[in-house]
Amino acid sequence: MSLYLIPTPLADDTAPQVLPPQVVAAVGRLPYFLVENARTARRFVKSVAPARVIEEIRFGVIDKDSTPAEVRAALEPLLKEGLEAGVLSEAGCPGIADPGAALAAEAHRLGLRVVPLVGPSSLLLALMASGLNGQQFAFHGYLPIEKGPRATAIKALEREAQQRNQSQLFIETPYRNGALFLDLLAHLQPATRLCVAADVTGAGEFIRTLPVGEWRRRPAPELHKIPTVFVLGV
Repeated sequence: MSLYLIPTPLADDTAPQVLPPQVVAAVGRLPYFLVENARTARRFVKSVAPARVIEEIRFGVIDKDSTPAEVRAALEPLLKEGLEAGVLSEAGCPGIADPGAALAAEAHRLGLRVVPLVGPSSLLLALMASGLNGQQFAFHGYLPIEKGPRATAIKALEREAQQRNQSQLFIETPYRNGALFLDLLAHLQPATRLCVAADVTGAGEFIRTLPVGEWRRRPAPELHKIPTVFVLGV
């Protein structure tokens, strides 16, 4: 009885380039999937394994609003029926900035085998390409939306980076990327290095690390509605 954590592509039409054979094989055989969105999950399965009959596959929805009881119930078929299941995120790796972590945690509690499969993680790919410290780093999810708390958070992350020599990773809702970028330039010190990693693995991939003072002298990159990871460091 195993729960497979199955990465999905970060960008459209990139599955053949970014998904290894183990992922394709798992998508092609598993009878049960726990997903964030049933419609996009069905489309993904059909694109990776076109021979499968979607109506014969079971899908359960577990998202950020699911309760602990719903998470437990979603795993019951593994215990009662001996099924194997796969966890699918909307993009990237289940369990990393993703509600799939709750499924993995409950699976461990129930004594199920948890199997992570290799695939694209925008956070790790951004950190790899940033040139910033990959030995010590922290991911903070979303920063506050309000201007005052956001400025405070940005300055706190900068202090952490300086004091610990620790790379700081965070993201934003894509349509607010531009506003976050401008706030970073406004509140960070000129020597602090900032990496902007947009559309990672996609056709328009943009990854650049520069001191904030240099970013201020350049035209702002186009980030509106483009999935982007921000990394700052020293």
